[in-house]
Amino acid sequence: YWQFLYYTCFTSPLGFVYAVYVSVLRPLFVPKTSKDHSTDPMLFLVTYASVSYHFSTKMNRLMLLMGPISAALSGIAVGYAFDFVCDETFSLVALIQGTKPEEESKKSNSNNKDTDATATDSSSSTATTKAPASASKKSKKGGDKSSSSSARKPASGHTFVELIEGKVNEVMSLSLVKLLKKVFAVAFCYLAYAYGPDFYSYCRQIAQGMSNPSLMFQARLQDGTEIMVDDYREAYWWLRDHTPEDARVMAWWDYGYQITGISDRTTIADGNTWNHEHIALLGRALVSPVKKSHRIVRHLADYVLVWSTQYGGMWGDDIAKSPHMARIGGSVYKEINPDEFYQDEKGNPSDMMRKSLIYTLVHYRLNPAVPALKADTFEEVYTSKNRMVRIYKVLKVSKKSKKYCKEGRGYQAWFEGRPLVSAYPPGLQEILAGKEDYEQLEDFNKGWKEK
Repeated sequence: YWQFLYYTCFTSPLGFVYAVYVSVLRPLFVPKTSKDHSTDPMLFLVTYASVSYHFSTKMNRLMLLMGPISAALSGIAVGYAFDFVCDETFSLVALIQGTKPEEESKKSNSNNKDTDATATDSSSSTATTKAPASASKKSKKGGDKSSSSSARKPASGHTFVELIEGKVNEVMSLSLVKLLKKVFAVAFCYLAYAYGPDFYSYCRQIAQGMSNPSLMFQARLQDGTEIMVDDYREAYWWLRDHTPEDARVMAWWDYGYQITGISDRTTIADGNTWNHEHIALLGRALVSPVKKSHRIVRHLADYVLVWSTQYGGMWGDDIAKSPHMARIGGSVYKEINPDEFYQDEKGNPSDMMRKSLIYTLVHYRLNPAVPALKADTFEEVYTSKNRMVRIYKVLKVSKKSKKYCKEGRGYQAWFEGRPLVSAYPPGLQEILAGKEDYEQLEDFNKGWKEK
């Protein structure tokens, strides 16, 4: 959170508390009148903040959802802080000049009006005592009707929140509190002066870094030398120039569009793959042991591409994403237990992760603890300059399955509304028989079964 939100980690919670008070708590106790402003905008901010924070805890990339709402809530907090500083500044200037602040003059005028109103009420009280007896009886009848509404309010006619706010205003009018308010105003000005430029420069730095092309970026070596990291583009171009045109590339779905657009090669999944069971099959292939994974991959792909960016100083590679692969795969294939697929605090992999295909392909030949690839499974054919992208050739690819997949059965099944299982080659049917379809809105298999 600190990396992307910076100082708004502290200011946005203050704005959220105020938004909750205005949109949720206060309307529960204060009856809404025509003069009240709508609380819908504040309620929208509270809902937006709650939903975005929930999803940001589920996946690191969803942290982007917190950007707009953090800025909005921080704007509320800073805006009210600015109003507070302005009020205290005007009060301090009025105190130095020896004049009364505008608020105090209004209070004195209201007190004078209250005194006049009290005198008028006392002069008219004698007239009310001479009213006929029938009027008193009517008032008793009317009192019965208003007893239920008056019970909801204190005897003074104010709501509970209004009484609390009145007590707070009384405390704020104390001399010591007024002094502390001015101290806080000075402290806020100092913090804004001291940390404002830092926040501005950090925001520009982050914006510049995130707006740069995702395939190429500048980096700095330990000796201070600036270099251009071009591993991703070079790897995709290698696929384009050194693989057959009908080659199929297996990679986690994050890189699907890049493989298709830059390498001009068919990918197993991309960001538009809605079929959860298909992504689960991909996840199962990547988190299973090498030999078991090869039995799946040889029917689907000719090459496997993995990101090993931790060897280039970036830790968001396929090893960091692999627990998500295990969770998605385990949601359909129950033989995969995601709780057994993890790294401890020191980075040591669990037994299941250490034996997995994804861990082996990322660390093969770069980590002495990773054993050599088993014969007739996968062969390393490319590793980028900074060891951030690696490509492996799948050995013993099933020619029968490849021919089956070329017939476009997946499109035919989707167009005809038939189960997409028929799009997979016969060599995978035994593996697919052990899956449990995941309940989802785009569940085409469920619609077919109901027919």
